[in-house]
Amino acid sequence: MGFGGLIMIAVGLSADAFSVAICKGLALRKINLKQLVTVGLYFGLSQAIMPLIGFLVASRFADLIVSVDHWIAFILLSVIGGKMLWEALHDDEEDEPDGSLNPRKMLPLAIATSIDALAVGVSFAFLKVNIIPAATLIGVTTFILSAVGVVIGAKFGAKYKRKAEIAGGVIIIAIGVKILLDHLIS
Repeated sequence: MGFGGLIMIAVGLSADAFSVAICKGLALRKINLKQLVTVGLYFGLSQAIMPLIGFLVASRFADLIVSVDHWIAFILLSVIGGKMLWEALHDDEEDEPDGSLNPRKMLPLAIATSIDALAVGVSFAFLKVNIIPAATLIGVTTFILSAVGVVIGAKFGAKYKRKAEIAGGVIIIAIGVKILLDHLIS
């Protein structure tokens, strides 16, 4: 997988964290650098660690299923992207956003938004992706987009939340299709 594909996956995986960060910004209204860094670190670190975990677990049995690895990657990425699209199109709850940045609130959000990255890490093991640079790129991208999400939320509200989730879902499904087609055509 090339750098462009990794960037697209990183942006797609960041969509959930970006959406939650928008809600944090909406709740905070007035923001400062410490809040931006805090939100960015929670989401960025979790998005970097989860693919590592998925990769390490899957690496133990990747050689056993190498003949179907492209199908597994395609299915995982399609399910992740489809789930993101479904949630974006069917989540009509208008909960009051919570601006708390304490660990009891942020850690569950960080883990919940990075479960998809765990599955991507499994796909990376099958695709023999160099995991350290890939996980770092995912983490840095998520850090940046989460900080930007807080700013957007504080300035514009939830206007872009749904669009970010839709874009992330479409990007991740497209990556899955590309992986499958690359393997079937070559």
